[in-house]
Amino acid sequence: MAEVDTEVPPLPPRYRFRDLLLGDQTFQNDDRYQEEYSMDSTNAQVQVEFYVNENTFKERLKLFFIKNQRSSLRIRLFNFSLKILTCALYILRVSLDHPSTQSSDEFSCCQTLSTRQRDSNTTSSAEIDWSLIFCVNRRTPVWAIQVTVALISFLETMLITYLSYKGNIWEQIFQISFILEMINSVPFIITIFWRPLRNIFVPVFLNCWLAKGALENMINDFHRAIQRTHSAMFNQVFILICTLLCLVFTGACGIQHLERAGKHLTLFDSFYFCIVTFSTVGYGDVTPQIWPSQLLVVILICVALVVLPLQFEELAYLWMESQKLGGNYSRHRAQTEKHVVLCVSSLKIDLLMDFLNEFYAHPRLQDYYVVILCPTDIDIQVRRILQIPLWSQRVIYLQGSALKDQDLMRAKMDDAEACFILSSRNEVDRTAADHQTILRAWAAKDFAPNCPLYVQILKPENKFHVKFADHVVCEEEFKYAMLALNCVCPATSTLVTLLVHTSRGQEGQLSPEQWQRMYGRCSGNEVYHIRLCDSKFFGEYDGKSFTYASFHAHKKYGVCLIGVKREDNKSILLNPGPRHIMASTDTCYYINITKEENSAFIFKQEEKHNTGLPVTGLYDAPSRLPVHSIIASMGTVAIDLQNPDPPEDSGKLTLPTENGSGSRRPSIAPVLEIADSSAILPCDLLSDQSEDETNQSDEEGSVGSDFVKGYPPNSPYIGSSPTLCHLLPQKAPFCCLRLDKGCTHSSFEDAKAYGFKNKLIIVSAETAGNGLYNFIVPLRAYYRPRKELNPIVLLLDYPPDNHFLEAICCFPMVYFMAGTIDNLDNLLQCGIIYADNLVVVDKESTMSAEEDYMADAKTIVNVQTMFRLFPSLSIITELTHPSNMRFMQFRAKDCYSLALSKLEKIERDKGSNLAFMFRLPFAAGRVFSISMLDTLLYQSFVKDYMIAIARLLLGLDTTPGSGYLCAMKITEEDLWIRTYGRLFQKLCSSSAEIPIGIYRTESHMFSTSESQVSINVQQGEEHRERGESWKEKTAHRNSTTSDQSEHPLLRKKSMQWARRLSRKSAKPSSRAERISQQRLNLYRRSERQELSELVKNRMKHLGLPTVGYEDVSNLTASDVMNRVNLGYLQDEMNDHQNTLSYVLINPPPDTMLELNDVVYIIRSDPLAHMPEDSQVGQQARSRNQQDFGTETRDETHL
Repeated sequence: MAEVDTEVPPLPPRYRFRDLLLGDQTFQNDDRYQEEYSMDSTNAQVQVEFYVNENTFKERLKLFFIKNQRSSLRIRLFNFSLKILTCALYILRVSLDHPSTQSSDEFSCCQTLSTRQRDSNTTSSAEIDWSLIFCVNRRTPVWAIQVTVALISFLETMLITYLSYKGNIWEQIFQISFILEMINSVPFIITIFWRPLRNIFVPVFLNCWLAKGALENMINDFHRAIQRTHSAMFNQVFILICTLLCLVFTGACGIQHLERAGKHLTLFDSFYFCIVTFSTVGYGDVTPQIWPSQLLVVILICVALVVLPLQFEELAYLWMESQKLGGNYSRHRAQTEKHVVLCVSSLKIDLLMDFLNEFYAHPRLQDYYVVILCPTDIDIQVRRILQIPLWSQRVIYLQGSALKDQDLMRAKMDDAEACFILSSRNEVDRTAADHQTILRAWAAKDFAPNCPLYVQILKPENKFHVKFADHVVCEEEFKYAMLALNCVCPATSTLVTLLVHTSRGQEGQLSPEQWQRMYGRCSGNEVYHIRLCDSKFFGEYDGKSFTYASFHAHKKYGVCLIGVKREDNKSILLNPGPRHIMASTDTCYYINITKEENSAFIFKQEEKHNTGLPVTGLYDAPSRLPVHSIIASMGTVAIDLQNPDPPEDSGKLTLPTENGSGSRRPSIAPVLEIADSSAILPCDLLSDQSEDETNQSDEEGSVGSDFVKGYPPNSPYIGSSPTLCHLLPQKAPFCCLRLDKGCTHSSFEDAKAYGFKNKLIIVSAETAGNGLYNFIVPLRAYYRPRKELNPIVLLLDYPPDNHFLEAICCFPMVYFMAGTIDNLDNLLQCGIIYADNLVVVDKESTMSAEEDYMADAKTIVNVQTMFRLFPSLSIITELTHPSNMRFMQFRAKDCYSLALSKLEKIERDKGSNLAFMFRLPFAAGRVFSISMLDTLLYQSFVKDYMIAIARLLLGLDTTPGSGYLCAMKITEEDLWIRTYGRLFQKLCSSSAEIPIGIYRTESHMFSTSESQVSINVQQGEEHRERGESWKEKTAHRNSTTSDQSEHPLLRKKSMQWARRLSRKSAKPSSRAERISQQRLNLYRRSERQELSELVKNRMKHLGLPTVGYEDVSNLTASDVMNRVNLGYLQDEMNDHQNTLSYVLINPPPDTMLELNDVVYIIRSDPLAHMPEDSQVGQQARSRNQQDFGTETRDETHL
């Protein structure tokens, strides 16, 4: 390094900036520099010139004629014009030539040549006048122009040959284009020096082939110059057309000239003959008469038989390839019609149909085109679907990559209305699938910056890479949050799925089952928006409170107002509470069958005078409220408004007693127009701290006695929304998070040792992904009562890493354990016998299979096994394919399930987007597939607020002042309210809560072919039960089995069930049936005992107490019946009775409430009603008040 430094000294600092500004002139004009660097000859500056080879005359010519795109394009255009001119001059010469007027003086040379040939062959060709073939009548102006054109063409050809010379001169000479050029130009140049040859025939019409080659090269240069590639299909068709024209033109001109010595055909006659011959028609009215013309016809036919099949073969090959690639989307269509682009890595039939059905369900999107850009070959099933006339005219499949600008140009991405980029969720490596999605999003944004992007991402840690997209749906975020809410609000997954699907509400309307008609009708409710000043629903509530507007809009129109957005605020607020005063510029978000713009309002004035007449509601249920008859269709909805004025005694709605004594229950307070600050929830939301302290003293020494409220200090990924949660005062050590192993801080090794007061929630997953964090946060949110927090156990196939443990160690009662659900020991160790809910998450390693729908096989079989081992456990399962939900809790001889399968097929044939909605596991919220939420991203194209509302409902985002989703259960003390409309009023007036739906569980009677027991006695008993004052009621599945004294209704049903069971066993109709029933009972009893013994033996082997495990055979009749009603247990002793659960979204106000209905409510934000001084000055006390307030709110009975 020292030698180098001495040889090449660095530049002095004073010269460096001058060198940058003045370049090399600084060194030439600076004497100091010359003196400093002249001491050594090696430092002398040497000027180097680059690309000196391009300065030669030949290289400059080559650059102009060949290399430069624009100049070479001009040269080829000039050359093409010359060839066309020569062909035109030939036609002109033919039209002016008349063989009969040829003079002997002008054609003496030709006549001499003809005489010599006639003398040598007088016998064979005496009738052919060869002078007419070799000589023509060429006028002097035409000759002059032809000679000039030939001279220019000759010089250009020689120049191009010289510039293209690469060492082999013979390769240049024997090119067909060079030979044709010499034949057509050299004879004319010779006639300049030898006058007698001016009338010699030259086949100038062969220049058409040179014009064809020049045109092809010109088009290629044109595409290269404008940096655009045309369709190869177009180029091949163009070449084929040019070849046919050249063949016809050559044949017409050659036959016409040769027939000058024969029949004297005109140019049009010879053209007619070529067309008839090449089309294989062959009329025979025009034929060549002499053998030279006949020989030419044979040669042309042979050439056509060789050339044309090759051209057609190439065209067919390109057509087949274009069918695979999909061709191009028309630029003219892209500029005149609207289209969207769907980018996927692999296209499956389910994904395609979900997208098309949801996208085209909106009326204003019927004229849109869908361009699918996929790198793989089109699937056979997808091809068949796209050939259906319904889709063939609107859906275009292009095979290509979103990372190639050429393919994006084919799809006309820059003119698209939107671009949907979907991830491949069936990939084993979901991170790699996200990386591909990110690159596609970047490529689309780079190519078309103004095109709105709708991106689906799988893992939450990759979400911030596509933050620039207009709408992003993270699959694992929504999945885990929805599964978490399913544990506290039953069937939340079904509720959200129905809300984000477009439906008319006509599913199941022809079914004989009442619950199917009601369930299908309410499934048509969706979320819509409208400005208050433009709305008839809410326009009259300007200046009124939000709860007042929500209640009266539901009472009058049957719509449910759930949220609002201020004009100056971009955030949507769900149930902002009674303190929010509606303004004319507010945007209202409501749930209804269809949007208000598609509704017609019919006021029945005559019924104002006949208010005493009885009316029936939508579901033929008795009602004392106004009836809201909604006739839904995609275009118009008619809403009957009967007696919109509330009665005078609306604030004193009471339930008459059965004996008519006139005693009244407590009345429902009216909803105030303007909130009274002194009367709005002061005790419910912020209760006195003394009661909270009492609760803490009762729980003294328990695990959850010292929780605090705050924001989680560590987030596992970037972009998670901060949520106020219940936290531990200090982070738990990582060793304490392991459930099945003790440590220095705790010696507990199983769930029983911890002594949890609440039931466990077990989550079975393959790995501890970052999305699992979103399962914990909603269950530890600040608005969840502390005494109702369920311990969470993560049953993971692979132990979590420290990064994940760092994120969850601040949450109370969160543990993990390594194990799988197919291992009974792992299930028992994690405390499954003490669990209330088991969530089975779909595993990444099983999402792909050789047979697509077999991806769920392992999960389904494992869940079925757990259902048999632990029948009282509520299992929530995630599946890869929604169609596999029919195998959940499968019974081979279940006639009712078979009937539901037929109903599903009928709805699918009708074109329903929710054909699977009547499957009992989905209706009850027991099964969920993330593909059901794909429509959330599709709906965002029309409803840009749907993702924000879904995130607020699921607790993924917490906006200050926005409410949250929770549930309440209807008890016997609440049945005096009677109807859903009165419940709406009660909730709005007392606690400012907005109900949005009902989760109903009811017993269902049906017969199966599995049992041969006569059901005559049962039918008689059922008929007797219908005469009772109460019909059979069902309970919420998260409830615990209650005592008989607390629920006399359940006790009475249990006694009736036990009595009916004993009667059936005591009075068989025949001996054969009695023996069959005894064998069946023995088989079932032995199976139950075998399963029970298996579980108990494993518990003893693991050292676990067997007290918590209850054998089904040892349960009392009341316990079994309660669990059947709770939806936990299928009554194996009675195959003719089962329960079903379903969701009613925004039911009509006159819907009757039933015992154990679970009502979905949107509760206002407790923090929004806190006094400011308590927030600032007494933070700890405010936390306790919030905590206790929510506890009392959940405990409040109506």
